Amino acid sequence: MVAEVDFIFFAQEPVYGINVFEQILDSRGVVLFVLLLLIAQSLFSWFIIAYKYFYFKRLRQETEKFMDVFWKSDRLESIYEYAETLNYCSNAKAFKAGFSELTRVKNLPQKNRGTNPGAEPQSSSYGFENIERALRRAQAAEATRLERLVPFLATTGSSAPFIGLFGTVWGIMKAFAYIHPNKPILETVTPHIAQALVATAIGLFAAIPAVMAYNFFTARIRVFSIEMENFSIDFLNILKRHFF
Repeated sequence: MVAEVDFIFFAQEPVYGINVFEQILDSRGVVLFVLLLLIAQSLFSWFIIAYKYFYFKRLRQETEKFMDVFWKSDRLESIYEYAETLNYCSNAKAFKAGFSELTRVKNLPQKNRGTNPGAEPQSSSYGFENIERALRRAQAAEATRLERLVPFLATTGSSAPFIGLFGTVWGIMKAFAYIHPNKPILETVTPHIAQALVATAIGLFAAIPAVMAYNFFTARIRVFSIEMENFSIDFLNILKRHFF
């Protein structure tokens, strides 16, 4: 006797999902503008993140090489020549500013002393103060250069969620305009609400990496600034011992 086997076929349930790209293309008006603005912010933030990451990586490499040369060399001129080959090292730029001021203070002809703003000061203490001011100016310029573009990450991190929330609120308000008494509410309102919620999602997508990168780069800038300040102090001590 052959047993009869009944095959039961279950109807496959439809798979639901949200295609973010389609939601962006279907958006209109203010919501579309908000989405494009957030996407532009996100792309520029990622560009800054990549640029600053490789910039600070190269800066660290050059700083280690320069400090090695600085402490091993016995001539300031050779250190200056090596510093000329570096494009990223903040310590090298501070050294060049201090060394240039030192040469102006020490090598200016005797007859020009005190006759113009660029002349050698009347006492060695004034000359030393000039070098200190040159180093401080170089430190300020380098700090500004290190911080360049980084504030945009903070702006993106603080503003993107609110911009996305604005797009969501506006989209939900517009969704109620599509309600029709003869049509199901879910059919008419749900697609527009989904488009509106995408704005908040993209806002968070733009803000989260921007905030994380801002905190990371701010910490790195603080470290480089402290190292540059410590280097300036060491450089001034060397000048004080040998020239003043």
